[in-house]
Amino acid sequence: MARNEEKANNMFNRWTAGKQAALRGEKARRPYLASECKDLNSADKWRQDILREIGKKVMDIQNAGLGEHRIRDLNDEINKLIREKHHWEKRILQLGGPNYISQGRRIADEEKGEVVGRPGGYQYFGAAKNLPGVKELFEKPKPRTVRRSRAQMLKCIDLDYYGMRDEEDGTLVKLEAEAEEKLRAKKIAEWEAKQREIEAITGKRKHDGDGDDGVAFGSEFVAHVPLPDNKDIEALVLAKKKKDLLAKYASEELQAEEAEAKSMLNKAP
Repeated sequence: MARNEEKANNMFNRWTAGKQAALRGEKARRPYLASECKDLNSADKWRQDILREIGKKVMDIQNAGLGEHRIRDLNDEINKLIREKHHWEKRILQLGGPNYISQGRRIADEEKGEVVGRPGGYQYFGAAKNLPGVKELFEKPKPRTVRRSRAQMLKCIDLDYYGMRDEEDGTLVKLEAEAEEKLRAKKIAEWEAKQREIEAITGKRKHDGDGDDGVAFGSEFVAHVPLPDNKDIEALVLAKKKKDLLAKYASEELQAEEAEAKSMLNKAP
């Protein structure tokens, strides 16, 4: 029973739609060429019709889930409609209508379509901007880093670079004086500590010195053997020189006789 009611409702809807179409008359189709239209009002109506189609397709192309091929087809259709709109605007101007071209109205989505090449060129809308190979077209080129030449760098070097005027304001002199004073005090403290260590070690050695040596550490050196005086040294030198002369000028026999005489004199009571 329900199926019969659905068939009846379907037939009634078809009959109602046909009756309304008959009352409205057959829908006129847009001329293929804008030059075929001779009426200004009709030309303006076809332009408005194109604008509605463009707006609908621009809304559809915002959906990134349509797929790459469908998005590319929609973008092509939008660009085709934009060119067709431009033809109708020219035709409206020829028929004495308003100059839509001079207004520079551009059909775009929320982010505005991007133009490749000269103005009026191919445009991308919605998700078409993120397609492979398209996104790179709108990336701004990175600024080129220009390296300075050695001559350009040397132009900026003056006396301040080498520190030749650092002492003019007195700040550096003051800092150097403070640093010098700190360093001097540190060195003096180190020297005094070292002297105290030496004195402590020296005093300990004096206290622990051995008394059997007859000489304490740090006392005056005393010799325990007789040292020759000046007269003894002169006699030794004279005897050595005499011996050298005899060895040079006297014969061996004379030296033997002299030695024998000395031995005899030494033996005499």
